[in-house]
Amino acid sequence: MGKTMFEKIWARHIVAEPQDQPALIYIDLHLVHEVTSPQAFEALRLTNRKVRRPDLTISTVDHNLPTDDTRSEVIKDPIARIQVDTLRKNCEEMGITLYDVDSKAQGIVHVIGPEQGYTQPGMTIVCGDSHTSTHGAFGSLAFGIGTSEVEHVLATQTLRQRKPQTMEVRFNGELKQGVTAKDMILAAIGKMGTAGGTGYVIEYTGAAIRGLDMAGRMTVCNMTIEAGARAGLIAPDETTFEWMRGRKFVPKGEKFDRAVEQ
Repeated sequence: MGKTMFEKIWARHIVAEPQDQPALIYIDLHLVHEVTSPQAFEALRLTNRKVRRPDLTISTVDHNLPTDDTRSEVIKDPIARIQVDTLRKNCEEMGITLYDVDSKAQGIVHVIGPEQGYTQPGMTIVCGDSHTSTHGAFGSLAFGIGTSEVEHVLATQTLRQRKPQTMEVRFNGELKQGVTAKDMILAAIGKMGTAGGTGYVIEYTGAAIRGLDMAGRMTVCNMTIEAGARAGLIAPDETTFEWMRGRKFVPKGEKFDRAVEQ
């Protein structure tokens, strides 16, 4: 019997699979922000541990900042200001790339990953944020984790995780005028309920999904968690590859073409 896309990605990332225990899977990209990381970094510091793969760890300031031009102004909320300052210190100490307030690439963590080309098909991606499923639009297995899990990934570049089941949600036909990706995912959630996807990774298929641009696909995968699912996935196609082509951290030239062929 053939494997689903999720099962193929999962299988390629298994480090260990103890009997009757969660599997240990390798994480290709760890996205970090200022809200769920301070305690994780402090736990490393208290136990004399370092970040195992700072080169696979990318950080940005986003939860405590607006997305408009006022983001460079002094943060008025004292707790938010401490969180941002703490992230800066932690990233400097641990050698982690930080897209800070003054960076042109700074933005919502689940947007800069794709924009910069960090997010790529077939990867495992985690972040201390529930809407990490957004990256599934690019064929990445991506899900949110808690602060203790952030610590574990920082220290080991792995995560203990029970293997979810797979669910297919198929959208046939073409979207009529005025119907958006948001309408699609809300309709699906309305049918299955807010707990209908619990314990599953949802793979979205069908002509209507293929007809969406990458922003629409990101919307669908972003809201997968509102159905209780662990993650959402859309298989990459020419729309995906053309959107990714030329991004800063995406392979260039022949390397890109070979990767697409695989």
